[in-house]
Amino acid sequence: MNKLGFGLMRLPWAEDKTWNNIDLEKTRQMVDAYMEQGFSYFDTAWVYHGGASEKVFGELVAKRYPREKFQVTTKMPLWDVKTEADLDRIFDEQLKKCCVDYFDFYFLHAMGKDRFEQAEKLHAFEWMQKKKTEGKILHPGFSFHDSPEVLEWALSRHHKEVELIQLQINYIDWESNDVASRRCYEIAAGKYNKWISVMEPLKGGSLAQVTPSAASLLKAACPDLSIASWGIRYAASLENVIVVLSGMSNMEQLKDNMSYMKEFKPLSQDEKSTVEKAGEIIKSSILVPCTGCRYCTDEANGGCPKKINIPEFFKLYNAQNQYSLSDGLKWNYKEACKKGASPADCIACGHCMRHCPQKIQIVDELKKVRQIFG
Repeated sequence: MNKLGFGLMRLPWAEDKTWNNIDLEKTRQMVDAYMEQGFSYFDTAWVYHGGASEKVFGELVAKRYPREKFQVTTKMPLWDVKTEADLDRIFDEQLKKCCVDYFDFYFLHAMGKDRFEQAEKLHAFEWMQKKKTEGKILHPGFSFHDSPEVLEWALSRHHKEVELIQLQINYIDWESNDVASRRCYEIAAGKYNKWISVMEPLKGGSLAQVTPSAASLLKAACPDLSIASWGIRYAASLENVIVVLSGMSNMEQLKDNMSYMKEFKPLSQDEKSTVEKAGEIIKSSILVPCTGCRYCTDEANGGCPKKINIPEFFKLYNAQNQYSLSDGLKWNYKEACKKGASPADCIACGHCMRHCPQKIQIVDELKKVRQIFG
């Protein structure tokens, strides 16, 4: 299996309410190009694209390609699970939406301390083992959003029941206090010898368009490679990493990723040193570490009741710090406000913060956005 995974959470956009604004034709073209080059791993989830992502996978991949030609991962949304019976109900619906008889990998989604405790009450780990025995899950695991201490606690109790762990790993978060990529990786891959699936290797796309000084450093080292390639290759170079997910939104991004991942070469020691230096430059300019995952706004996940486009406003906020507050950014801010609620509409309910994997103090940061953009 090639290490480049197709993450189905940031698909091409179109003005089409039927499929939650997913451009199906552009997505089909991307799927076909990806498969034609010998790539095969797809990552979806119950909540991605408002619930449409799994259906898109079923229609554009599972119905069109032989089962042995692809691997698929989806995830159990424990926030929608009240009883043990809900596990089977949701799982059966996922099989139907994805048009498959089994999942190659299956995760408990976005796990933290509270959800691990919920999973134990629901016997969710035992449930995954039952599905494995039935042949409906080949490799059980979980995606993780919490501290290294919580990961150690969870694996000390459930390491025999999981084979793959999805971690947020990128060269910005490797030594961060909030995400703590290195410490989580060392626990999962080092101490417990688990396979690793990497999410957010480009931190929601922010490592594809870095500050000019960081970009100059990376381009000087490898003129023929894109800025984004450094983030993907950095994560893919780690031991025990079997796949690095990229939430690709257009054919250009896909072709770029495939160009250096088809014949993947791990980072050399000099390249690793270069990317670490670039990371220090970038970290000094990021005000809000938002990845654009949209958990804070997803209605199915109990997100913002005012429908504020939080990731878009944080993207503009970071951009003004990196590139100065231009007329273009001011215009983009006004346009974003016209399309829905603005930061001024925030009621400080805290729904967004309960779902943020990055632990961002969103209410306070939105106040800062208002101060900058007016």
